[in-house]
Amino acid sequence: MKRRHLLAGGALLALPGLPVRAAGPWPNQTLRLVVPFPPGAANDTLGRAIADQLTTRLGQTVVVENRAGAGGAVGSEAVARSAPDGYTLLLGHIGTLAVNPAIYPSLPYNVQKDFAPVAMIALVPNVLVVNPRLPFQDIQGLVTHVRANPGQLRYCSAGNGSAGHIVMLAFLNALKLEMEHVPYRGLGPALNDLVAGRVDVTLGGAPTVMPLVKQGLLKALAVSSAERVGSLPDVPTVAETVSPGFNVVPWYGIAAPANTPAAVILRLNTEINASLNTPAVRERLEQEGAVPAPMSPDQFATLIGSELQRWARLIREAGVTAN
Repeated sequence: MKRRHLLAGGALLALPGLPVRAAGPWPNQTLRLVVPFPPGAANDTLGRAIADQLTTRLGQTVVVENRAGAGGAVGSEAVARSAPDGYTLLLGHIGTLAVNPAIYPSLPYNVQKDFAPVAMIALVPNVLVVNPRLPFQDIQGLVTHVRANPGQLRYCSAGNGSAGHIVMLAFLNALKLEMEHVPYRGLGPALNDLVAGRVDVTLGGAPTVMPLVKQGLLKALAVSSAERVGSLPDVPTVAETVSPGFNVVPWYGIAAPANTPAAVILRLNTEINASLNTPAVRERLEQEGAVPAPMSPDQFATLIGSELQRWARLIREAGVTAN
């Protein structure tokens, strides 16, 4: 059976037993926010923070459903094929909404045709970390070492097309560096090998890598955003050290099925943007190393369009595939 058919089958089972929508003003019953990855990762934490706020602001429960599989494609397809009534939403991110179309040749959804962008949530800068036993102390030392030893250092990621992988591709491309990529099935096992010295470097989300840095098991050299991260004030940016203008940051946002009523999209956008300004959400995002990034639906749509082009080009040039 072809991959496309498998994904389609997954979508049919993804949201079982959806109730028939009652007539009346929206919303008048439970909403579902699909997180297309397992519980515990940054996207799950961000999704639950927004779901809690929307539950209060909309006066209806917002249930988070984790629908993992195929790099987020299974859960994303389930939302794309749901009724466009505002009761089923997707917690999307740079992978599902910008990278997957270039990675999966037969992706069972079209980002720009099958989704209506609702609201941006946050930017989550990645942190470049290395095994502390390597013979350099800062990002300049890393770049000098790699240039003198092209292809010898090995960088790990959570898999082909993962956020860490594509940010590292952009970093290597910007500096014309060569490293060997070692993909894993998740960032956890990748970090285990990084700490053990079986691989040398990675670009991982701050909440995941910084505890290991604080324990002295990894060394943080730089962050991928244009500005320093408030929760990591002593870690310089790539831009201020070795690559002026470098700014590659994974992002997260909410999307709905295409043709969801404009009034519903606007209401959701208004409530999500208001949520991002509350102390509770800001604190929760900061714990994840995330930066709130409210946008209008049109602004979010523009971002997605530009990111689709950006990553299609880089992934094509690098020859990255899903396997």
